[in-house]
Amino acid sequence: MTMPTPSDRPYVPEAEVVDLCSELIRFDTTNYGNGKSNGERGAAEYVAAKLDEVGIESTIYESEPGRATLVAHWEGEDQEADPLLVHGHLDVVPADPKDWKVDPFAGEIFDGCVWGRGAVDMKDFDAMVLSVVRARQRAGVKPRRPVRLVFTADEEAGGLYGAQWLINNHPDTVADCTEGIGEVGGFSLTVKDDLRLYLIETAEKGMNWMRLKARGTAGHGSMVNNDNAVTNLVEAVTRIGNHQWPLRLTPTVKEFLKSLEDVLGTELDPEDMTTTLAKLGSFSRMFGATIRNTANPTMLNAGYKVNVIPGDAEAHVDGRFLPGYEDEFFATIDELLGDKVQRETVIEDIALETEFSGGLVEAMKACLAAEDPQSRTAPLLMSGGTDAKSWSRLGVRCFGFVPLQLPPDLDFMGMFHGIDERVPTSSLEFGSRVLDRFFAEA
Repeated sequence: MTMPTPSDRPYVPEAEVVDLCSELIRFDTTNYGNGKSNGERGAAEYVAAKLDEVGIESTIYESEPGRATLVAHWEGEDQEADPLLVHGHLDVVPADPKDWKVDPFAGEIFDGCVWGRGAVDMKDFDAMVLSVVRARQRAGVKPRRPVRLVFTADEEAGGLYGAQWLINNHPDTVADCTEGIGEVGGFSLTVKDDLRLYLIETAEKGMNWMRLKARGTAGHGSMVNNDNAVTNLVEAVTRIGNHQWPLRLTPTVKEFLKSLEDVLGTELDPEDMTTTLAKLGSFSRMFGATIRNTANPTMLNAGYKVNVIPGDAEAHVDGRFLPGYEDEFFATIDELLGDKVQRETVIEDIALETEFSGGLVEAMKACLAAEDPQSRTAPLLMSGGTDAKSWSRLGVRCFGFVPLQLPPDLDFMGMFHGIDERVPTSSLEFGSRVLDRFFAEA
């Protein structure tokens, strides 16, 4: 298939994207974790209706009442080719309105951005996909190969009610896919003048959300107590929180650094990450978490009265390990815990890493370059996790590709789960044009 250029497209792929993003944000799909959620059903039905309008049927699966995941098949020119998995999640993390400039679920559009919870994570991609699919369907222009569209529940809490549930209960829905795209990569990082490095996710850290438990001797708060559960727990938590994890450069990170050297025209010292991080602006927060394992204490719970020493105390830790360094991670955690605190896993998932090569990657590069001649690409190791972990269990090779050309001064990393989350309307439109080309080439 010949890839249409902006001048000869018989349709406008970005025509609806801003409105679609705004409308999706208005569905409060807050995921509170531990199975508690406002539910994704309304948003899933909205997506189903938008697809149905252009002749694409979909199926909605519920893992629990309201916890909805949608699957649709979009026919391609080459029906013999393996379907491409295109996945986005419908749930979002909580947002407290009092902290925001705007109602986080109003989907307001001003200052050149769509504002609201999910604008970046990840109703922007959901809207871009819908806009392109609807435009192509109306014009009768199919993608090169079949596309499996999947909009999931519960990604923000590990996918137990979404992607993981789907592959455990309906694996046939995606089992014939060999490659896929979803969050988080594809966004631009302006590194030199007007030259942009687009980061395509090829790897993710694994995760282990753990509960720490300490037992001690209960007693009166006025007495001497050398076996205080709170003290035992806090000492272990402090050791974990203050631990300086060693530098570990994975193949993905090494290739990223090589790409950065080429763009900057200077050699980077792999042992001097402080200097490198300084060159990356706000992106340094994410990159800094991709060069070592991390473990951050996030919750503490103990006691019920100020003058009673409790017999038990608990804490939660968000642990993330690099591909290939899982054993080192757990050995270090157990050493830091000591013999008075035990750990148990709350949620765990694997680390991922694939090569930055192949036909799909070449298509991404070409489509970005067609829309942004100043573009360069590099692989990204993501510090968090996505539904890609679930799909990989079925053999799907996944990439993070949400193409967004971003203003150099936008703190994009701060938008993820942040206050006043927003995405530029121009970025949504750019991404829609890139995805349109991608569907013709991939």
